[in-house]
Amino acid sequence: MMSINKGKEIAEGSSIPATIAGAGVGVGVGAGAGAGVVGDQRNPPPLSRYESQKRRDWNTFGQYLRNQRPPVALPQCKANHVLEFLRYLDQFGKTKVHLQGCVFFGQPEPPGPCTCPLRQAWGSLDALIGRLRAAYEENGGLPETNPFASGAIRIYLREVRDSQSKARGIPYKKKKKKRNPLKANEVSSSFQIQQP
Repeated sequence: MMSINKGKEIAEGSSIPATIAGAGVGVGVGAGAGAGVVGDQRNPPPLSRYESQKRRDWNTFGQYLRNQRPPVALPQCKANHVLEFLRYLDQFGKTKVHLQGCVFFGQPEPPGPCTCPLRQAWGSLDALIGRLRAAYEENGGLPETNPFASGAIRIYLREVRDSQSKARGIPYKKKKKKRNPLKANEVSSSFQIQQP
């Protein structure tokens, strides 16, 4: 049995006009052999893990802005809202970050428990900002006004990385780009750009 909203589901994100999809005029209705073809048009391919996480992060950030008093509209979002969001997320962290006075400060694997707070790990925050930065522009934001690309955010992330590195005794080393120097007569890939 076809629900009333079924036509709307077909039309959204599909190349089938809503009037045809809603009416069900000979388009995959029933159990005929052609029914599977229309199903492929209706269901977009599943999102990658990265895309799913980016969408989830974007929705979470949007909800955070709506819950502010007063609510903050996305076009009015600035770097300070992003910084507040990152600090808010610390309460859900799972990484033990030892305080300066803790006897385990600077030890990567402390021998016992302590009362130091759990925080978001620097790598998690860095990845989150990367996803939100991309999502902002994908959702119509201009690169010049992207609050996730702000210098204040980069400084905050650097400070978090450095403080966690000292507190946990784990140095963060910047990943070096692998260089693959080619000799003049070597081919770099299976296809080349043809010169006119």
